[in-house]
Amino acid sequence: MNTNSLNLKIEDGFAVVEFDQPEAKVNVLSSAVMKELEGIIAQLSSRRDLKGLLIASKKPDIFIAGADIKEIENITSSPEAEVKAREGQKIFNTLEKLSIPSIALINGACLGGGLELALACDYRLACFGDKVKIGLPEVKLGIIPGFGGTKRLPRLVGLQKGLQLILAGEAVSANEALKIGLVDGLSSQNRLLEEGLEFLKRHTRKRKGYKPKLKGWMNKFLDKISFGRSILKDQTRKFVLKTTKGHYPAPLKALEVVTANYASGLEAALKREARAFGELVVGEVCKNLISVFYLVEKYKKARWSEAKGRAIGKCAVLGAGVMGGGIAQLFSAYGLSVRMKDLNYPSLGRGLRQAREVYDYAVKKKKLKKNQAISGMGLISVTTDYSGFSSADLVVEAVVEDMKIKQAVFSQLDSAVKPGAIIASNTSCLSVEKMSEGVQNKSRVIGMHFFNPVHRMPLVELIRTPYTSDETVATMVEFSKRLGKTPIVVKDSCGFLVNRILLPYLNEAGFLLEEGIDFERIDRIMQEFGMPMGPFTLMDEIGLDVGYKVACLLEENLGARLKVPQIFKKVYEKKWFGRKTSQGFYIHKTKEKEPNRQVCGLLSQGPAAKLSDQEILNRMLSKMVKEARMCLEEKVCQEPSDVDIGMIMGIGFPPFRGGLLRT
Repeated sequence: MNTNSLNLKIEDGFAVVEFDQPEAKVNVLSSAVMKELEGIIAQLSSRRDLKGLLIASKKPDIFIAGADIKEIENITSSPEAEVKAREGQKIFNTLEKLSIPSIALINGACLGGGLELALACDYRLACFGDKVKIGLPEVKLGIIPGFGGTKRLPRLVGLQKGLQLILAGEAVSANEALKIGLVDGLSSQNRLLEEGLEFLKRHTRKRKGYKPKLKGWMNKFLDKISFGRSILKDQTRKFVLKTTKGHYPAPLKALEVVTANYASGLEAALKREARAFGELVVGEVCKNLISVFYLVEKYKKARWSEAKGRAIGKCAVLGAGVMGGGIAQLFSAYGLSVRMKDLNYPSLGRGLRQAREVYDYAVKKKKLKKNQAISGMGLISVTTDYSGFSSADLVVEAVVEDMKIKQAVFSQLDSAVKPGAIIASNTSCLSVEKMSEGVQNKSRVIGMHFFNPVHRMPLVELIRTPYTSDETVATMVEFSKRLGKTPIVVKDSCGFLVNRILLPYLNEAGFLLEEGIDFERIDRIMQEFGMPMGPFTLMDEIGLDVGYKVACLLEENLGARLKVPQIFKKVYEKKWFGRKTSQGFYIHKTKEKEPNRQVCGLLSQGPAAKLSDQEILNRMLSKMVKEARMCLEEKVCQEPSDVDIGMIMGIGFPPFRGGLLRT
């Protein structure tokens, strides 16, 4: 039997349902697909000659990616959302109640509603390898699972692990899924269906009961005892509030629903889940996060150039500072051989240490195995001359932000690298065209501005000069994506896009301080708005030695609109550069920073301006919005969405707000 998106075949008493949505790269659980599934389950439930059911996907590396987000976006009321959730729950309940054992064959991404479907099966078998990602990412869209996931996942893996997976919205690998009991076995891709059949031949009855894999008395206490569950809920709530600042309602709602559902019967649990889903789906945060989801997907796919890019194999990095070491580590983490150059071996040692610290942290957090970290470090070699650079396909310059030094370096690189190699600069604000004046073939020159810390920040600004070729742009766009980054292509103008919009915001904070507004208050207001940190904390983290010079450069190039507050100059002259000197706007001698009250002594004395929190917020945001509009007028970027993705990924503008130009 063939339907539009599902295929049912029955052989030797075993039913196989395969998802394969036509003209789509992924399978999603749209209303139409769910209706088809409901019909097939009804057909199977009426038969008495079946031994088992296998649910699979014909899409390579994709099981089911989740519900149809477009349908979620179009929901207009809580009752409508609740009804849709209940309809999906009913279908999965029917699947769960089939008289024959069922197994989900997970060959790739199994997310959201896809996992909820798999959880309604008796068993789950997943493929080996890194293509399998299993999780419930709904909180990232401002909602909670609505097809039974808040009940069935914790029931299977335990309350503590279930909360971790649902509240974080992160996916786990096949190996981790097996370890926590989320899947019952692993298989190779080409034997998945065969091993699924063999599994059902061994497990001829439906699963009876659930025994989560709980190690140690503490895990059992937190899971099995009512008082333990109460402690877990309380501590988890504190953690959620600390990390979300209360801006994201979904994690708190998920906590409430999951903990209530754990000791509840299935029907009551599903009603509770559907009601909570309905409350969240019509909220502004959900709508904004869905908008950001589409934004991210758009830029993941954006090509930026019709030309065909070239493959990048070997790489070189010039400069072993914080950025150079970070870039070398990133390249090596993706299996690229990297040659790093600096003036002397002590400097190179610091660059290697920078890379090693990133690897060590990943091992500590169990994101990497030790042998993987060792292999990664082994891909980085160092030199004090240009030996090894001639074989590089890409060289990234990451020396000090000084135009004369960069010009000299570019002239040297022109003869040190092969003719086809791309020469990129990691500059944060300087003209790439100007620094490449000594390069003969300027078509291979481009800016590649990583943000700090390199391994964490998802954005890369690719700066195109008037001479940069389409092929160079295409090559670097694809290469950036290969590194797990989201690239945006911007015009070669002072500050590019992100820093140009950020600096007026930081300057305005300085002017407010000069007007007598306490800098801690300004930081608090912006954090309450949703920024990851306030402007003065951010300046301390960046380092005013760097930030002040960039600010002055923008004022010099863009005029009075980017005027630098005098207080920045005074703090800079005191060499209070922030965390790196243990003193900036804050004192950084302990884990908890304290305000540096000596800053107030640098201010002109006078009555403080009487401004409300909202007035301060409006001033801070309006400066960014105004500069963003000017960037659009000057074609620094092409469209408003460039601004929104740049600010969300570049400085952590709060995603729940939807974007700078949506506020």
